[in-house]
Amino acid sequence: MAGTTLPTPLYGLYQQEIGFSELVVTLVFAVYALAVITVLLVAGNYSDDVGRRPVLLAAMAFSAASAGCFLLERGLPLLFAGRLLSGVAAGLLSGAATAAVIELARPGRKARAGFAATAANMGGLGCGPLLSGLLAQYAPRPLTLVFWVHLGLIAVGCLITWSLPETVEHPKRWPPLRPQGVSVPDEVKGVFVPASVAAFAGFALLGLFTAVAPSFVATTLDVHNLAVTGAVVFSVFLASTAGQSLTPMVGVRRALPVGCGLLVVGLMLVASSLIAQSLPLLVVGALCGGTGQGLAFRAALTLIGDAAPAHHRGGTISAFFVVAYTGISLPVVGVGAMATWLGLRTAGLVFSVCVMVIAACAGTYAALRPPMERSTEPAARASDSL
Repeated sequence: MAGTTLPTPLYGLYQQEIGFSELVVTLVFAVYALAVITVLLVAGNYSDDVGRRPVLLAAMAFSAASAGCFLLERGLPLLFAGRLLSGVAAGLLSGAATAAVIELARPGRKARAGFAATAANMGGLGCGPLLSGLLAQYAPRPLTLVFWVHLGLIAVGCLITWSLPETVEHPKRWPPLRPQGVSVPDEVKGVFVPASVAAFAGFALLGLFTAVAPSFVATTLDVHNLAVTGAVVFSVFLASTAGQSLTPMVGVRRALPVGCGLLVVGLMLVASSLIAQSLPLLVVGALCGGTGQGLAFRAALTLIGDAAPAHHRGGTISAFFVVAYTGISLPVVGVGAMATWLGLRTAGLVFSVCVMVIAACAGTYAALRPPMERSTEPAARASDSL
């Protein structure tokens, strides 16, 4: 997952080298999200049939191809291709890796496995910009070294994945794809809407930080250190991981509205940082909003995974991620479009207000009509389906 966010602090360098507008930056990011959504729709449930391990190895192959595009980068076409391949990798990983981690856990250790999946998902997304920011700022070859490091990490991941047992019983040998679209079993629909709306708002915040925050930091806050930029983006994902770890203590039914409330406060702080041109306020907003996103995200997945039948769990989780990745792409493209004629600062303020409204609506609905939890084994699995 770290590979999907490696280019985040580097967009400014690509802009200087190639020459393109802020809108193009958001379009490059949107291509990634579009690829994720397409793969989830077409092959989101494929690992339920063919097995987890082949899908994971295929995802890492696409991730390696993405790194190759950035190493060969000579202009926008390869930049778009690299992000497209990275999106395919993330789409394959989202459902399959989550399910594999949970299924590999021994009985009684599913909660620990769930947190491991949480750390790998959001922690990996956060480590990507932190790693590339540090290497770009303090090491030679800022646009290539980090991708060589990434290829080394992929090789290690492939060796480990190859050594693990397959968790799907009687996997089929490359059956034909059965595109499912956004298919949600009837027993999940009652919790899917409020949970997915909350995820949409939370992922919109993550999209803002991964696609546009580097430009905010450089142009609005006049901070040009790439390591600082990477650390700012890392902070929102670190907070998300922390928020997810707090969900069991808060309780799933309370975590969804509480998380949405913290998300609203975090967005207010982000908006205030743009008005006051304050980096500390932006970091505090990232930490607060990220914590809220993490609380709401884990609660949403817990409730959805709890309601989903085992043989549809991978597909249901993939449908949830379709909504989430729509949130991480469409609003950010809107920011890029508005920035061309309103300015980046005003576009960020409009974005913050719109996402605040969405998060407030989802949180209010979840507070007034709290979804039911189960106390059975499926509930334990759901809590781990991150």
